[in-house]
Formats: sequence, structure tokens, C-alpha cells
Amino acid sequence: MTFIETLAAAWQKNDSLLCVGLDPDPDRFPAPLAGRRDAIFEFCRNIVDATANLVCAFKPQIAHFAAHRAESALERLIAHIHEKHPGIPVILDAKRGDVGATARQYAVEAFERYQADAVTVNPYMGRDSVEPYFVYAGKGVILLCRTSNTGGGDLQLLETGNDGERLFERVARLAVTEWNHNGQCALVVGATFPAEIARVRELVGDMPLLVPGIGAQGGDIAATVKAGQTARGDGLIVSSSRAILYAGSNADYAQAARSAASAARAEINRFRSCEQQ
Repeated sequence: MTFIETLAAAWQKNDSLLCVGLDPDPDRFPAPLAGRRDAIFEFCRNIVDATANLVCAFKPQIAHFAAHRAESALERLIAHIHEKHPGIPVILDAKRGDVGATARQYAVEAFERYQADAVTVNPYMGRDSVEPYFVYAGKGVILLCRTSNTGGGDLQLLETGNDGERLFERVARLAVTEWNHNGQCALVVGATFPAEIARVRELVGDMPLLVPGIGAQGGDIAATVKAGQTARGDGLIVSSSRAILYAGSNADYAQAARSAASAARAEINRFRSCEQQ
């Protein structure tokens, strides 16, 4: 199945819009993992195994592995998810953005080396910087649109000159029209800006939206779901990382993460449309 199809099946099977972000920080690992050679893989694997039936996706952040020379752990982790939890798509959070020749290599990295089901991409260098990802039919290409960081508005809110259209709106229009030849696109829209989530939803119809910013970043779950869900009560990949990963600091950290993920899923589901319930 394609990324979009797998995601839709996971929304339904697990009754979940929750995505667990895998951002390992060894300084925050529980004491039982201290000094362990394979701590990054073990930590992430145990979180995955504890939460897999509560989520619609996992989202490993590549810098959190590469900074610790743990790219091989990332490869093993994604392979583990695919083997042990088939049907849960893996989004490689890489935010790559470069000229075409380099973008082709980043696409190879994401889809051939790491075997990710989707990758986050920075589209602000234009068409040729995103086209190489579309060669991989069925893979998801998740474009940064309106990001959750405080500085995102420095550029993303600028008017483009087209009847007052803002830059993030232009990205959304391109994603749903000219760039979405194979139905591979999704968009990143931060939970810290629910009015803009609603605007993007208006522009792109049922296209999936990856929404970071709940949990430690303080995004409002009710406002996020109400603004971004489709008429079916899905359409969202609501990502939480630190609030779930570091819910516990002792030997029972994986169970603590499961409890936090279960609570987050339940809170998200409280605000989904009646049609889905």
C-alpha cells in the first residue's frame, strides 16, 4: 500500500490520530540505560513496542540519531517497526531542502537507505528541490507549510503579491495542485496556529496534515483537532515527542510512555467529529 493508504488504515485500525515522535536524547534516558552501548536503539524500540497499537505513525527525527553517530540505530529501528508493527507508517523527520542533484541523494537516503514511508521536506527552494522525492511512487512527501516555531512567520506569512496570498498558502496550493501528481503530498502545519490549520484545510481538502506542537510545545489539542480534521474525523497526524518519550525516568519508562500516549490519544479523540465516533 502507499503511505497515504497505510496512514488511512492506521487511523481506522488504532482509532488514533496520534503520532509519536522519536527524538532520543541520551541525557534524558532513564538510569537503567545509562552507559549502554546500544541505548538509543533500545530506548526507541521499547517506546515503539509499548505504544504501537495507540498510534497512526512514528516519526524519528534524523538529527537526534546522527548527532550521536547512531544512524545505524535508526536503520535498525525503522526495520524493527516494519517487521514487528506492520501497518504503522514511519515518517523520517529530516526537513531536507536543496537543489535537484542533492535532493536526489536525500531521497535515496530517506527511501532506500532508511526505508522510510514518508519524509519531511523543505519546499522553499521550489519545484526542482521537491521533484526527486516524487520519483518514489507511493512514498509520502510531507512539505513544510506553516511551521510551529516562533520564527516561522518571518517568511511564511509574507504576501506573495497574488491577491494578498501568503507564502504558506501558496505552498498549500502548490501541494494540492501542481506538485501532487501521484497523490503523495501532505503538509506540516503547527498546532500553535489553529487558525492557519483551518485555512490550510480549506485549501487542500482531505490531504493529510502533520501537526507538531502539542505536548511540550503547548499546542491546544481541542483547537487543533477542530481546525484540522476532515469531515470523517481524520486527516491529521498529531505529533507528540518529549511529553511521551520522557513521561517516566525509571525502569518502567516504556509503560509510562504508553500511559502518556494513551491519554493523548483519548484527548485527541474527544474532539473528533461525531461521524468518526
